[in-house]
Amino acid sequence: MQVVNDVIQKRWLSPDDLEIEYGFSKSTQAKMRMVSSNSRIPYNKISRYIRYDRLEIDKWLENHQVQR
Repeated sequence: MQVVNDVIQKRWLSPDDLEIEYGFSKSTQAKMRMVSSNSRIPYNKISRYIRYDRLEIDKWLENHQVQR
């Protein structure tokens, strides 16, 4: 766990956590996991559970910014 601005943040996020913290609905997450290119959202599957690494999600978002 990481402390940022006096708030403890979990490193591993469930689909519900990702929806709350980043605003990606669970259906959008499922679609982004199925994309067959480098724009696929990074995730880990442990048994039947999907988990997102907060650090990887932050890097992924930085790498997929739209340039003006």
